[in-house]
Amino acid sequence: MTALIVIAIAAAVIVVAVWWSRRTEAAHRAKQLEDAKADARRWVERLGGQVLNLVGTNEAAKQALADAAERHTAAVSQLEQADTAEKAKLTTDSALEGLYYARAARLAMDMDPGPDLPDVNGRSRAGKVTEHREVEVEGERQVASPEPSEATPHYYPGGQVAGRPVPEGWYSQPWWKPALVAGAWGVGTFMLTSALLGGMTGVPAAAAGGDPAGGDAGGGDPGGDGGDPGDGGDAGDGGDFDFDFDLGF
Repeated sequence: MTALIVIAIAAAVIVVAVWWSRRTEAAHRAKQLEDAKADARRWVERLGGQVLNLVGTNEAAKQALADAAERHTAAVSQLEQADTAEKAKLTTDSALEGLYYARAARLAMDMDPGPDLPDVNGRSRAGKVTEHREVEVEGERQVASPEPSEATPHYYPGGQVAGRPVPEGWYSQPWWKPALVAGAWGVGTFMLTSALLGGMTGVPAAAAGGDPAGGDAGGGDPGGDGGDPGDGGDAGDGGDFDFDFDLGF
């Protein structure tokens, strides 16, 4: 009988301990979610104020504000649906990205950009456009510049897109958007970034094109030994077509 009592008491202690642990863990998660949502809400409201009060006076500012408004809409939706601290953090990231667009719009209108913003989405590691560059890729003119202009009305704050860095800067076209939607880079975009950003100071090698397959696109000897059709010797080495760019990952 005594043994049964001891076993019953031990079982009760274990049940209570498990219940208390789960309750404590749930309370901790709830507190984390509450804090994360409060932080996200602060940034979302700040972005909303910028979107509401700023009016673009030139094409670059208008485009940047349109992108800021898009991020605000996304952040509001994310905040409403956030049920974990991780999801609330994604809301903060969306709002901060929107604030970078609003900040760019202010700069495009020669206004005070306001206080610095926290880094988001690997922005500081993505580099930035440091010189005006104009190229033609597949018959289309592409321009990148550190400053806004009529030729470069599309701003990107810098960060990771589909696993690759896109430098902060102003561009003639938002060439990174298809990768945002598809989650992967097209071969044409690698050609574009290589021509537009390759060798630019302040831009990491991974941002300047490279082999989309991540390997050697032809590092072998495509020419090979042409054989000996009449003891003509070696027909010549076709050269080493090495397109193995450093992706920087």
